[in-house]
Amino acid sequence: MPTLLSPNLIRAIGQILAVSYPLLALSAGARSVYQLFFKPGVTDYFPPTLSAVAASVYLVATVAFVVRKPWAWKVSVVALSFELAGVLLVGTLSLLMPEFIGRTVWHGFGVDYGFLPLVQPILGLIWLFWPENRRQFSSSPA
Repeated sequence: MPTLLSPNLIRAIGQILAVSYPLLALSAGARSVYQLFFKPGVTDYFPPTLSAVAASVYLVATVAFVVRKPWAWKVSVVALSFELAGVLLVGTLSLLMPEFIGRTVWHGFGVDYGFLPLVQPILGLIWLFWPENRRQFSSSPA
């Protein structure tokens, strides 16, 4: 019986993540640096700081995906779980209190980024927990 998640689909998810995480790290980081240091008249530093946090999480996840060691798998799971919680929390607060949250990478559940910040950690966790990928992380030489 075919399953919804085939090995080919898992490989495709891995390829999407290989492109999307570094791209979002660069994009969110550039957005944050611009808003913090180059945008005139910025008085609220909370939104660009949240974008910097998002960029850092994306960068950590990118590196941990590549390393393929048991500790890197754990770091990836923690980073993606934090990312998902952040997107859900900031996305919800941005709808309830838009003046407090402002425009961040995660506002509106990542609407400015095509909702990729919401979908990406879910895909990443599916990819990380796929048995073949877990074996690759655990069987890497120390």
